[in-house]
Amino acid sequence: MSRIGKQEIVIPNGVEVTKSGEVIAVKGPKGTITKNFRDDISILIADGKITLNIKRNDKFSKSLWGTYASHLKNMIAGVETPYVKKLILEGVGFKSEVKGKDIHFALGFSHPVVVIIPEGLTVTAEKNNITVTGIDKELVGSFTAGVRALKKPEPYKGKGMRYEGEIIRRKQGKKTA
Repeated sequence: MSRIGKQEIVIPNGVEVTKSGEVIAVKGPKGTITKNFRDDISILIADGKITLNIKRNDKFSKSLWGTYASHLKNMIAGVETPYVKKLILEGVGFKSEVKGKDIHFALGFSHPVVVIIPEGLTVTAEKNNITVTGIDKELVGSFTAGVRALKKPEPYKGKGMRYEGEIIRRKQGKKTA
């Protein structure tokens, strides 16, 4: 039994949840998110609450039960208050700037690195702080992880891109005799 799947999800005021076939759309003050859900889980929307039940009693359906509940909670939370992830770029000569629909990075390579910002995200870059904001938690997280992967922080001086609040374990450098 899924602890998360068993709980009813309360739909707050100002948020609309509609189901048409396998597609569920959540509309709120910050925007609209749509997502496809398999028919292994029955999703009932009534009286301002969402209830999820499994149709078949197999392992796959049970694994989707809590996952779908979490997806719906994240969609409802995202249309109320957008998700925000912050990256900090540390290192001499490392720069980032937003130009239109792209982010341009100078990361110590022989060429500038250009990353296209996906639709539905807003990205700001002030000095060496990059802020990614959007209503889709999955999109915000995956885009931020992809940007961080361009220059991961190294353990000796801590240069590279790290999340705000992330602690980099430092290593001791070479010892002199």
